[in-house]
Amino acid sequence: MSFKNNKLKEVISFAVVAILLCHLIGRATAADKQLRIGTLAPKNSVYHRQLMELGEVWRAGQESGAKYLVFPDGSQGGEAEMSRRMRIGQLQGALLSVVGLREIDPTISALQNLPLLFKSWEELDYVREKMRPAVEKNFADKGFVVLAWGDAGWVRFFSKEAAVRPEDYKKMKFFAWGAESEQQDIMKSLGYMPVPLETNDILPSMQTGMISVVPSTPYFALASQIYNTAPNMLEINWAPIVGALVVTKKAWDDMSPALQEKMRAAGDKAGVQLRVKARQEVDEAVEAMRKRGLKINRPNAEQMREWNDLAEKLYPRIRGAMVPAATFDEVFNHLKVYRAGKGK
Repeated sequence: MSFKNNKLKEVISFAVVAILLCHLIGRATAADKQLRIGTLAPKNSVYHRQLMELGEVWRAGQESGAKYLVFPDGSQGGEAEMSRRMRIGQLQGALLSVVGLREIDPTISALQNLPLLFKSWEELDYVREKMRPAVEKNFADKGFVVLAWGDAGWVRFFSKEAAVRPEDYKKMKFFAWGAESEQQDIMKSLGYMPVPLETNDILPSMQTGMISVVPSTPYFALASQIYNTAPNMLEINWAPIVGALVVTKKAWDDMSPALQEKMRAAGDKAGVQLRVKARQEVDEAVEAMRKRGLKINRPNAEQMREWNDLAEKLYPRIRGAMVPAATFDEVFNHLKVYRAGKGK
């Protein structure tokens, strides 16, 4: 009888311990729940502020103790590195440009890697919305959910020396994204000198002479002070910087359906704010830099034809290399339809 009593006590004790452990683990899990977001965007920029506002929506749908963390200024590495960190669970999300997004799905590169193709923001918006359902499905199939679409302005060329023709830049050393080897190969084949680096290396590399020209949006050139060492800007809209906020499917599935719905709505709102503000900041940033000594170089009609001819030569090299052939063709078809409707 004593043996049975002892066994019963052991079973009861084990059950009590198990219940307590489950309770403690549950509390720890709630307290340890984190949504960590990486971005190259500067702290306190419009991009950073929109991420923080999204965080308030997420936190409101979590138990007490859940943490929402944003890592700005590229503190989690370059965009390719942030994509890798999401895959291994070190980050649950990131605000990325096409440079990082193409590491997840290469079709997205069609929105950014076609120089001088888009003539207006309206053209870009039209094409993106046409492609959006298929692109978001591709991301979902690869374990990511797109929460917001944004952009960061037009790429301009900032250089140490004044330049207006494509030929002028062949004697200069270009910053190139380290992850875009295809772009570097194309540039070399045309006589240009790309130097693969990460974003955080731009300023010291400009100062040491490792590079002498940086393709950059005006806002980033102002925020990072690039224009101080590269005080010449070529005023052409070379290509838009397109971006998106993505979170891992695991982080998304951890949210309740009600919270997912709220995050979708907040993401759409944030995307609108990002696009509106980023486009406004192109002209504001250029004017701010001009007042501080930036020289704005505008190609004349003949020089602009040279740039357009260069873009036409680039397209066959980009198709199938930097942009999947089918997606490349899709973008051109969408633009043809849009321009026909506008009478262009």
